[in-house]
Amino acid sequence: MTTADITSAAPVGTPPPLPARSGRGPAAALSRTWRTVRRSPRLMIGLIVIGLFVLTALVGPFFAGDPNGLSLDLAQPPSGAHWLGTTETGQDVFDQLIVATRASLLIGVAAAALSTAVSVVIGIGGGFLGGWADETLSMISNVFLVIPGLPLVIVISSYTKGGSVMATIGVIAITSWAAPARVLRAQTLSLRTRDYVLAARLYGERRWRVVLVEILPNEAAIIVSQFIFAVIFAILTQAGLAFLGLQDPSRLTWGSMLYFAQNAEALSSGSWWWFVPPGLCIAVFGAAMSLISFGLDEVLDPKLRVYRPAKLPRRGLSERQEAAR
Repeated sequence: MTTADITSAAPVGTPPPLPARSGRGPAAALSRTWRTVRRSPRLMIGLIVIGLFVLTALVGPFFAGDPNGLSLDLAQPPSGAHWLGTTETGQDVFDQLIVATRASLLIGVAAAALSTAVSVVIGIGGGFLGGWADETLSMISNVFLVIPGLPLVIVISSYTKGGSVMATIGVIAITSWAAPARVLRAQTLSLRTRDYVLAARLYGERRWRVVLVEILPNEAAIIVSQFIFAVIFAILTQAGLAFLGLQDPSRLTWGSMLYFAQNAEALSSGSWWWFVPPGLCIAVFGAAMSLISFGLDEVLDPKLRVYRPAKLPRRGLSERQEAAR
């Protein structure tokens, strides 16, 4: 029986069967994401390293001991009892590092998210609206760009006296949104004159919908890249403030660990296990975030992809060598 016979034998009024849709659903989305990640080894390595940091921050403190607990093992090097050694007061460095990872990542991600949100609103909003609104927002951005960032952070932090986590996040976000906002404004000024944006406005689309549907998706790559480097900047800034003693010393972060190690002269006494782990975490985390940014550029921009020729099988290679002889 052919397909035509089956179709003719179907009852009258029965709709024909719909073709199966492929390439949709969670499994297909995961497959596409995996293929995208595999295109860039940098992106894969960066995601793996950041995933380990995030897993440590989420789960690690539940299994770590008391980071402030004292013991009789004073300034001991790494051993089976203390994987990363102890401080001069007998505190376990490994437990402190696990707890400090959560606080550092929380401050870095939250400050970067707030800074990115402010830069998106001011940069894209001013570039799209134009006129006096754009001039006012540009003037505010220029003021924050002229003021040196680190001295401003130090001055504001000294007034807050190392307050809460929210105060630290706000200080870092306030001093880091101006430069990304200028980049987004310049990109928006270029996009708002494109044909599809002019067509949307001509058809009577509302301003907020033109921004969200036509302009914002075309700047997603820039926004993601700015967020990545904002996380790195926030973690480095917080570590610098804690190292200078401008943060609450009772809140363990990578910077506060370096602060206590510096006060105890761990470098001169040879207690390398006290200051190397937090410094190494900052360096590895920043490198992993940079790899993710470079990997996303390779995936999103075909011009930056590295061409890797396919390997020929041994049989084909030998035939070519024989033909060349």
